[in-house]
Amino acid sequence: MNTFTKYLLGFIALAIAVFFSWYFFSVIVYVLVAAVISFIGRPIIDLLNRFKFRGHQLPDGLKAGITVICLWGFFILFFCTIIPLVVHEFQSLENVSVNNIVTELKGPINDAGNLMKHYGWMDEDENVEKYVTENLSKLFDLEQLKSWFGIVAGTMTDIFVALFSITFILFFFLKDSRLFTGMVLAIIPSRYEDQARNALDSIQKLLVRYFVGLLLEVIGVMTLNTVGLSIVGLSFSNAVVIGLVTGILNVIPYIGPMIGVFFGLAVGIVLNLDMNFYQEMLPLLIYMTLAMLFTQLIDNVVFQPFIYGNSVHAHPLEIFLVILMAGSMAGILGMILAIPSYTVLRVVLKEFFNKYKLVKKLTQSLNE
Repeated sequence: MNTFTKYLLGFIALAIAVFFSWYFFSVIVYVLVAAVISFIGRPIIDLLNRFKFRGHQLPDGLKAGITVICLWGFFILFFCTIIPLVVHEFQSLENVSVNNIVTELKGPINDAGNLMKHYGWMDEDENVEKYVTENLSKLFDLEQLKSWFGIVAGTMTDIFVALFSITFILFFFLKDSRLFTGMVLAIIPSRYEDQARNALDSIQKLLVRYFVGLLLEVIGVMTLNTVGLSIVGLSFSNAVVIGLVTGILNVIPYIGPMIGVFFGLAVGIVLNLDMNFYQEMLPLLIYMTLAMLFTQLIDNVVFQPFIYGNSVHAHPLEIFLVILMAGSMAGILGMILAIPSYTVLRVVLKEFFNKYKLVKKLTQSLNE
């Protein structure tokens, strides 16, 4: 076989692989999501491995089934507790409009407008209330939010199919920890199989630590914000909703916590329009800010060093630059996927390109 024929066959194989990846994209997503959830469930499997019944370990299928039930039980309990509170809060927002907000906060808005006019940030003849109303209308589109919930409700059948598929695949990934590895090795040339196997083992160990740590971080941030906001004066239902959103947004590195703080303050304003702004609402907003900043301090000092340092073995500056580049290339989704993707890349470089000086420098912490 000559060189041209080899390249031609390689190109055809690549084209076929790309086509199948595009055509069966949803199936690939199900497999990857199931693999990620299996990483989170792996500690439960390890815990069950310690139990013995009459001197024998539990069957692999039983351990996998118990783990799936535990994972789904946790998520169902979580959402059955949280979702009714979220629905209730959104129902309370149905009667809120930008015009109502501007009317209720007319005094502080005019004071802020006069200050902006004084420093030349706004024209003297410009109507402050109209300016604020127009900008808030662009920023908060409640109708669009309601339509989004409608779309989610309309796709419940697709969601059910996805959940069933992911659960089915997850069971077998948990039952046989080598199943996902075998699927990947099936497309790897035989001469690279040992290196690929070592890489996959390292990737699995690092990603298990990362995703478990990330889940604990989301729960920790949510819990701290819920408790803190309840202490400073918010109702428990309001505090839970803000805590849930800030916990989820915290997955987005660096900018997620800031968005969460602004979201919490916005909800605090909207749900307490009956308060006197300077005497009641402003002190409440200050206390809310302090509570959420305290949570971020705990997150930065305790949670993140555990996740980014002990799990993926990377320097904080290294992590920051990777997230910055990923955000520039793929936006928020890139920032979310930056750390696990970089972890996979470092392991692959270590196994296949470790003779290069730059690769040795980037991957030396993986040996620690």
